[in-house]
Amino acid sequence: MKLNKIPKSELELLSYVEIAKLYLEEHKKTMNTADLFKKVCKLLELPESDYADNIADFFQSLTTSKEFILLENGKWDLKNNHSIKVEMEDIYDESNSINTEDDESIEDETDELDNIDSLNDDENYIDDDSDDELSELTIINEDELEE
Repeated sequence: MKLNKIPKSELELLSYVEIAKLYLEEHKKTMNTADLFKKVCKLLELPESDYADNIADFFQSLTTSKEFILLENGKWDLKNNHSIKVEMEDIYDESNSINTEDDESIEDETDELDNIDSLNDDENYIDDDSDDELSELTIINEDELEE
């Protein structure tokens, strides 16, 4: 049944999103938010003030609906008009590149740890600043702390 043949009293029982879905199904074309909501308002014979007051809510409803998709050109369409093509070769390539990056980062971390160990093992390594810093510290016991 065509949308313009549905009585206004029945259309009023539907949400704006449901009417938009029916409109897109019937006309089989994509539309931007403003134009789509204007069509909904026209079908419901709503005044211009309702358009201005409700377009933000309409947009939010479209974005949260699982039935609509926002295309790259800024127009809305029904998700069931679009399919996702996944090639297994691409997935395999992506997983290999991720593993390679992880392996490289692990090797870098291992090299850094080796460098730290070599610093600690170095016989010529002397921390002259450590004695100066410790000389300023005072050790107190618990009894002195309570006083």
